[in-house]
Amino acid sequence: MSTDPIPSEADLTALPHSSRYAAESISAECTSQALRVLLVGPSLSILGGQAIQAERLLRQLRHDRRVVADFLAVNPELPRALRWMQRIKYVRTIVTSLAYWKHLMTMVPRFDVLHVLSASYWSFLLAPAPALAAAKLFRKKAILNYRSGEAADHLGRSSAARWLIRRFDQIVVPSGYLMDVFARFGLAATVIPNIVDFEQTRFRQRAPLLPRFLSNRNLEPLYNVGCTLRAYRLIADAYPEARLDIVGNGRERQKLEDLARELNLPNVTFHGQMPPTRMGEFYDAADIFLNSSDIDNMPTSLLEAQACGLPIASTEAGGIPYIVKHEETGLLVARNEPRALAAAAMRYLREPEFAARVIEAGRVAAEKYRWENVCVGWIHEYRRVAGRQ
Repeated sequence: MSTDPIPSEADLTALPHSSRYAAESISAECTSQALRVLLVGPSLSILGGQAIQAERLLRQLRHDRRVVADFLAVNPELPRALRWMQRIKYVRTIVTSLAYWKHLMTMVPRFDVLHVLSASYWSFLLAPAPALAAAKLFRKKAILNYRSGEAADHLGRSSAARWLIRRFDQIVVPSGYLMDVFARFGLAATVIPNIVDFEQTRFRQRAPLLPRFLSNRNLEPLYNVGCTLRAYRLIADAYPEARLDIVGNGRERQKLEDLARELNLPNVTFHGQMPPTRMGEFYDAADIFLNSSDIDNMPTSLLEAQACGLPIASTEAGGIPYIVKHEETGLLVARNEPRALAAAAMRYLREPEFAARVIEAGRVAAEKYRWENVCVGWIHEYRRVAGRQ
């Protein structure tokens, strides 16, 4: 299967930067009334949940006349003549950080509110921390949009992170799970959920369900895709015609491909990383979604699976029970239990009426993640922190 090129920072910021964008696209009267919001986060050259949500937010906000929105990548591309430096370990971090800081100094003064997407650990220090410093320097408001499922460990280990987070004007998280985690550290957070792009996720009625499975997670240790492979071995023993498509890439890809061969798994395809515009094809071709993460927050892939009509068999890691209700909108099992995961997946095949109820409940639950529902929360927070209520 051919792979479309992953969109770059240039694709994400297809419209010109803020000053030219405002001058060319919005009348002076509208610009004077609209809030200027700068999204700060990873570009799609680092394809993951943060980058996908940043792209969707930017695309939707640019159609909202209440907001003038632009994007600043925390991983900016260097000029062509200098890009070789970003291929060298350690040098890459230094030069990328310098370029990011430079863009902060030139772009932040033009905006009213910074919307800063955040992961944990070193990523937090390299990206949100400089954005906060720039906001304070230029007396701008800053919203921290923290998105990592590793929040409990991060906040527990780092007093510096807790101190910096308290300096933001508002904390927004995508799930009740993270809101509860932050509360344990005395940090109040507001929940605004992730966005599902319904233009790229088509619902399909599946009757009867076939043993066609999809895994769509990065191939990193915390997502434990190896558990999915071991569960699939048990499924394939019962359903020899079964098929498993694995979409994603990461440090564990070779290890997982080796495991698939060791387990002698039939009909397994590793497709590698796919841009969001291609994912609709994979959801449409599958009938059941498998997820076996050990650490998680609010995976967009599960929300998209519900929107497309795929019943979910997943571990109960982190925030997943906040978005998938066991035996109502999916089936949840303990972490790293391939037998339990396989049994949950096969229950859908053996109990079609139960599967149909779960699919319909999941489809209804996914509606809350439409942009027209999510945007109400973001516009409210932008206006509140900017004193425009």
